[in-house]
Amino acid sequence: MERYSRQMLFMPIGEEGQRKITEKRVLIIGCGALGSANAENLARAGIGQMVLVDRDYVEWSNLQRQQLYTEADVENQIPKAVAAKARLHEINSEVEIGAYVMDADAITLQPLLRGIDLVMDATDNFDTRFMLNDLLQKASIPWIFGSCVGSTGMSYTIFPNESPCLRCLLDAIPVNGATCDSAGIISSAVQMVAAHQTTEALKILVEDQAALRTSLLSFDLWNNQYHTMKVERAKKQTCPSCGENPSYPSLNYQCRTKSEVLCGRNTVQIRATQAPDFQILKKRLKRMGAVKANDFLISVEYESYRLVFFQDGRTLIHGTNSIEKAKSIYYQLAG
Repeated sequence: MERYSRQMLFMPIGEEGQRKITEKRVLIIGCGALGSANAENLARAGIGQMVLVDRDYVEWSNLQRQQLYTEADVENQIPKAVAAKARLHEINSEVEIGAYVMDADAITLQPLLRGIDLVMDATDNFDTRFMLNDLLQKASIPWIFGSCVGSTGMSYTIFPNESPCLRCLLDAIPVNGATCDSAGIISSAVQMVAAHQTTEALKILVEDQAALRTSLLSFDLWNNQYHTMKVERAKKQTCPSCGENPSYPSLNYQCRTKSEVLCGRNTVQIRATQAPDFQILKKRLKRMGAVKANDFLISVEYESYRLVFFQDGRTLIHGTNSIEKAKSIYYQLAG
């Protein structure tokens, strides 16, 4: 236990807390900036088992903030979950790590939840987060929400049947749909969110629930702003995800964002459950490529792809037959 001696000297953890940490199992959804930072923190802290899920591979633009990866990972196009597992084993070979290169949805995640004590949100879109919200409410597994863009970030800890869920929260608090691809990001914003997420995770792992932060935390490092907001009153008895009669809408097929490959067109169609605000979307897309728009649609040239957004919530991603790649591009631009 010498490697954890300084952590054990911290009284809220101690020897008993360290023993509990080494017995716990954490699932991390997304191995990008937040995922890699949290994974490294928990590996160094001595987590017993870690399960990593990510659908993407390492690219050059990741290296500025995604701390587990190297130039060799980019050159060899190593999937993030695989590269993260290899690096984490070098950091702490005692940690048991499972790595899954796949899209995280209600079906693929179901078997991975067995025996999980905590889920860390490191995703890049709210479709996945709402699915996680419903899935983990139903399974009664706590999870820690985190997001960051530009110099801003947010974090909130969700305990099923106790705290307001993500759906309750976002009904009360509007969230900017900007992404790292549209607004950029500085690495210190990632580290700040990860610091709060990892600290909340350690409280849960050592079973010190009384120490958990019950407020929503948000900050803007560049503009020297830091806020915590009490959100207990946001919890609704009528919430379809955590209320008295939950229906878990994001687990229903009708409520999911749907994707399909259009035969012979090298195009994927994505149908969102809610169409984006066209004025906001048009303004955001102008930063990213050549935009054309009329009363019915907005199109943008982005890298080697062309995206066409329709008023009814459909989007065509021209230039790929990969649903996974199309969804990744869609979330980068649509927020």
